[in-house]
Amino acid sequence: MQIDASAVLWSAPERERAGRPLLVLLHGYGSHEGDLFGLAPGLPLGPVIASLRAPLTAGPGNSWFPLTFETPVAEHGRNADAAAQAVLDWLDTTEHSSVGLLGFSQGGAVALQLLRLAPTRFDYAVMLSGFVVGGTHDGDAALAQAKPPVFWGRGTADPVIPAYAIEATEQWLPSHSTPTTRIYEGVAHGISNAELRDLSIFIGEQL
Repeated sequence: MQIDASAVLWSAPERERAGRPLLVLLHGYGSHEGDLFGLAPGLPLGPVIASLRAPLTAGPGNSWFPLTFETPVAEHGRNADAAAQAVLDWLDTTEHSSVGLLGFSQGGAVALQLLRLAPTRFDYAVMLSGFVVGGTHDGDAALAQAKPPVFWGRGTADPVIPAYAIEATEQWLPSHSTPTTRIYEGVAHGISNAELRDLSIFIGEQL
């Protein structure tokens, strides 16, 4: 599994990227690299933004791993690890002074899985309407020591992420990260203007 480097959307030309902070965008299930890239005007100007296309085909778009919440926990973990490793391999081809992650829904799950695979590699993560992949992970102990900053935003009217996945994430985040949690009344499976403002402030504080 690998990231298609030719499909990456960048906020700056190659000559302007080296030595700058990098913010990696990870879209949701069935979506594409252009989706979250639309948030760029509302994000801090400092980082170079790279929006990745997930490696697998899913419906009209792409996915990071096969997603059904009935999938056995161990299989979910292996699939999420494979997706996260593909992102790490792609990152090895880039130049940057620091790296942050911003993932929506399944992309948010991959952002947390990246923290588990490489607990000290990322400066922060933003997870929007996402969840932690269940089960223990070899990287959890080191991540519990590092406790990187994580912004978790979700809406109260989200019909996609099941309650048990939200509960598992609520239990997991405080012991494996330094979380900033924001809950948006009446928001469904999407990103509100208030959430975009809050996550932009969060990212600015990490730079």
